[in-house]
Amino acid sequence: MRICVIGGANVDITATSGRAFQFGDSNPGTVQVSWGGVGRNIAHNLALLGDEVELVTIFGGGLFGPVIASSCRELGIRIDHSEIAHEGTNSFFVSVNNADGELVGGVADMNATEGMSPEWLSKRLEAINSADAVVADANSSAEALAFLIDHCTRPLYLDAVSVAKAGRIREAVRLSEKKAFYALKCNALESQELADLGEEAVIQRRYVSVGAEGLRVEEDGREYAFPALPCIVKSVTGGGDALLAGIVHAGVGAPVTETARWGLECARCAVESPDAVSDRIKDLRL
Repeated sequence: MRICVIGGANVDITATSGRAFQFGDSNPGTVQVSWGGVGRNIAHNLALLGDEVELVTIFGGGLFGPVIASSCRELGIRIDHSEIAHEGTNSFFVSVNNADGELVGGVADMNATEGMSPEWLSKRLEAINSADAVVADANSSAEALAFLIDHCTRPLYLDAVSVAKAGRIREAVRLSEKKAFYALKCNALESQELADLGEEAVIQRRYVSVGAEGLRVEEDGREYAFPALPCIVKSVTGGGDALLAGIVHAGVGAPVTETARWGLECARCAVESPDAVSDRIKDLRL
């Protein structure tokens, strides 16, 4: 399947405490630097699953942008319609995890994606609509997301990213004329932020990750619940990205049970790895 992913690509700096995290103090632990970003992680997972993937993004300037771009090519992710920003434009995500791998907090500096305006996207619309499905994360502006809702002719999946950025999806729907897209993926906190979005927009499927409890899926007024798979968590970073990649890989129109099965298996691989993306995903046969 051909999939276009529109979103962030950045440097991930992940600090994991060696014991219960103490606020206001220096905590001994480990620090890992890797290439990430919601959009890039989703694209990476999809490439491992065997899909043909195009990532549309603006890489940060300076030292890291070209390196991340090169890593995408090495993974088989096409970036023909992406670009590298001018020096000084950043794409970083710094996260702090507790000893059990659960996120304590994080800071995202994604100002490179501010350049992904409706005008910027319009020049890439033909390539975007040549895919079988399109995934966009809320690192893009509300205006850019509204443009995609109105002009994307393929099934569009939106990822809320965080509570702070979930509001961009609400604003995008307000700005949109079409006010309809295929699927929304969010976690429990983001879902609360977007609880009444169904009154403003037509969304065929809403996927809500509820952590250790698993996954909820809403479709046609019905709600389905799927328990999380047994796993030993090393880091939750990237779990949601893997979840959505599995859902998209299952295919547009696939039964809810099938999309949940793929999503939860991919999420389990991710959280059992210290990395945001696990190579184990490429070996999944469901």
